[in-house]
Amino acid sequence: MNPLVLPLVIGLVALLYASVGHAGATGYIAAMSLLGLPPDVIRPTALVLNVVVAAIGSAQFFRAGHFRRRLFLPLVAGSVPCAALGGTVKLPTAVFETLLGGVLLMSATRIVIECCRRGAAEPAANPDGPVAPLPLVMLGGSIGMLSGLTGVGGGVFLTPVLLALRAAPVKQVAAVTAPFILANSLAGLAGGLAAGGTLPEVHLSLVVAAIVGGTIGAQLGAFRLPVRVLRLLIAAVLAVASVKLLAI
Repeated sequence: MNPLVLPLVIGLVALLYASVGHAGATGYIAAMSLLGLPPDVIRPTALVLNVVVAAIGSAQFFRAGHFRRRLFLPLVAGSVPCAALGGTVKLPTAVFETLLGGVLLMSATRIVIECCRRGAAEPAANPDGPVAPLPLVMLGGSIGMLSGLTGVGGGVFLTPVLLALRAAPVKQVAAVTAPFILANSLAGLAGGLAAGGTLPEVHLSLVVAAIVGGTIGAQLGAFRLPVRVLRLLIAAVLAVASVKLLAI
């Protein structure tokens, strides 16, 4: 494989995902799966790249003043320990590929459904309304466990649920999702290290590609770049990777 292929793909994935408010773990996993990398490399590498891009997004949303602590804290209270626990589990290759293929397929389906409903008006959210902590803790815990097991940050699942619950306006949901992804990714890495794993030797070119792509994507997203086509392209990549994994 040409050594420039993976950095270019990672940079493109980071750009696409950051433009729609996510860190890109499912995209990194899909790309690495399609390029034939082994599962024990895919999961920690995706988490490391997720940390980089989620940190960029978190900083921007903090500066913009959209962060909601009351929404964020219950979510991470449930997600962080579960993500760390999930990170300690080393799944057999067949189980990992089946679980991961299912996650990617669900992610692709969610993106397509969201794009098809894009023309409809978004439901109004009540940012000042009370947020019940216990359901948020349970939601965070379930997403956190999945994050640790598969190497995704969980944003692709958290965002639609929060919007469906009308927990907050879109920008505030995004402002909570970015640090949620960051916390889950760090917890998943910590769990893997606690279980005797090691940090992957992520090539500097991949980190640079993620930083450049994530920064450009976040800037494009801030200027309301139309993202329907981009999201459908992401969904196509995820669907192809999921079929590849589930067919093995």
